[in-house]
This record gives sequence, C-alpha cells and structure tokens, in this order.
Amino acid sequence: KPGYHPRMRRQLLLLVSISLTSCAVEPSAASKARFEAAAAYSAEKGGQALLVIEDGHTVLEQYQAGGGKNTPQRIYSGTKAFWGLAMLEAEKRGILDLDEKASETLPEWQKDPAKAAITLRELMTFSAGVEPLPALHENEYPDRTAAALKARIVARPGRAFIYGPAALQVMHEVLRRKLAPQKITPTRFLERHVLSDQGLGAQRYLADKRGAPLLAAGFMLTARQWSRMGREMLDLPAAALQGSRANPSYAFGFWNNRGAGSLRARETDIETLLGREWPLQSWSRVCLCKDAPAGLIACIGSKGQRIYVWPEKKLIIVRMGKGDGFRDAEFLKRVRWEASKD
Repeated sequence: KPGYHPRMRRQLLLLVSISLTSCAVEPSAASKARFEAAAAYSAEKGGQALLVIEDGHTVLEQYQAGGGKNTPQRIYSGTKAFWGLAMLEAEKRGILDLDEKASETLPEWQKDPAKAAITLRELMTFSAGVEPLPALHENEYPDRTAAALKARIVARPGRAFIYGPAALQVMHEVLRRKLAPQKITPTRFLERHVLSDQGLGAQRYLADKRGAPLLAAGFMLTARQWSRMGREMLDLPAAALQGSRANPSYAFGFWNNRGAGSLRARETDIETLLGREWPLQSWSRVCLCKDAPAGLIACIGSKGQRIYVWPEKKLIIVRMGKGDGFRDAEFLKRVRWEASKD
C-alpha cells in the first residue's frame, strides 16, 4: 500500500512467507520420497532435525534424538553468514567499501606493510593471510579485538585460505569504528538490518570481557528459525558467492558447489579439511558433491549443522545434529534433485 516503509513491506512479506510455510499443505508421497534416503542417512549419523522446504511449502519435517521443532540448537559456524550479510548491508548503505584497505580505518595497521595492504573483502573471505587464533572462540576471552589486531600475517594477502575467528574480529572492529559516529554498535546494526528482516531477535553473542561479540560462532536456532536464512540465500548478491583466488568456494559465511561443474572437480568434505592445519589444506577445484547441482549454496557448522539451498528450484534443506560422522557428499548424493513426475 502507498505509504508503507520498505522495512514494513519486508517484514510483512516475511510474516506471510512464514505463515505459508507453516500452514498444513500436505506434500505428495513423491515429493517426500525424493528426500527419504537422505533423511535416513541424516538420522543414522546423529541427525536431530531435518526440514525441507520447496517453493515455500514444507515437504518434510522430522525430529529425533533430542531434536524438536521448538528446540534451539547450536549452529556453530552457521553464525558467520549472519555477520556476512551485515557486512554486505553495510556496504550497500555506504558505511564501508569492501575493496577498501582495513588500514584506512585501523591506523595501528598502517605501519606494517603486510597489514596495510589487506582489504575488507580479504578479511571476509579468509584470504587476508591473518593467523586464525582459534583461542578467540573461548567464552569470556579477555579482549578479542586487541588479540586480533595484533595477529601475525602468516601468508601474503590473497594467497591462502585461513579459516578462523581472528579475521572476523578485525572486521568487527572496522565496522565498530565506522558506526561510531552514528552511536550504533555492530551488534545493533546486525539486529536492525539482518536479524529483524528474518523475524529474529537478539542472539547468543558470546561477548568477551570488553563486550565484543564472537562473530565466528555462537547462535542457537531452531530448524524453522534457521530456514529463514535459507530464504535469504535464495537471492544472495553476487559478492556473497564470488569467493577468492585462495578458495573460490567460500565467501561471507557461504559455501558454493560451483566446482561440481568442472570435470576436474574434487569432492571434499569441508569439516574434515578444515580440521587440518591451514598449510595442509588444499582448496583448488573443491566441491561439496559432484552429484549435486553446481548452483547449490550451503552454510556449514560443526558437527553436521547445515543449510543447503538450491536457488533455481527454491529448495531449502536444514539439517541439524550431533556427532562427527556426517558427510556432505554422502547426504547430498542421496537427494533426488529433480522432482518426480507423477
């Protein structure tokens, strides 16, 4: 209607979308059958929740082993994607430019030639060469910002994929300083411009002793709540999917399956590869699953927390679980990607 604020329209559309998804539309037996083998594998590997939404309708929803439709669970690194959207939104609003040097905002980085050259995009694609500093994951860490700003540069910017919390904590500090004149914190920016658009409120931020949130992990959501991120993933901007030279399959918290379109594709389990020290990781020609569509996108969290989205078919799959036996390719190859004709 005339006079509606754009945010009001987005929130109204979100409410309508949630309502349509949750209404009792009985899927056909053929629709359910496309996911039964994948569902069985998920359950076998410690699955607690599996939610499949296609074209706005729930095709399959099941819970077991302590999972439940109203039970929030840790999404671990799935948290990164929410902050990735926040950084993309900040660029859209002219607050920052992802291709600018971080040192333009961080004068303490200007005297170090390696740090002075790092761009914000390299921080968000883990290609900045910043050491990972996994200790920053610890609850009530004394000062994540100070530690991240002092982190060593262990590879030339753009040349290595180094997955870890340090780069994101540097990015948080850049955004904090950018927002300071508006008297808005990055967390409040996230809540206003990302979480509220998904019908979500304040989250579990795992702040350090100086109040800085952990950007790498922390959120707890139900499968239905997390599926709202899946809706965002149906229409991600190109920047969220372009990756880097060091790892074309990752950017801003999202993994892509583009490598599956290559004859030389290497089907790789992301969690397993990330478990190695970064110098021992190889990200060339990586894909999630050769049998899955090349257009597939994913959010990946530890212990088998996943969102898979196929934008072409408006397909969203949320999988949550416990344990370490879950493998992306084994799950994805069990999905019948093309709808049965009945």
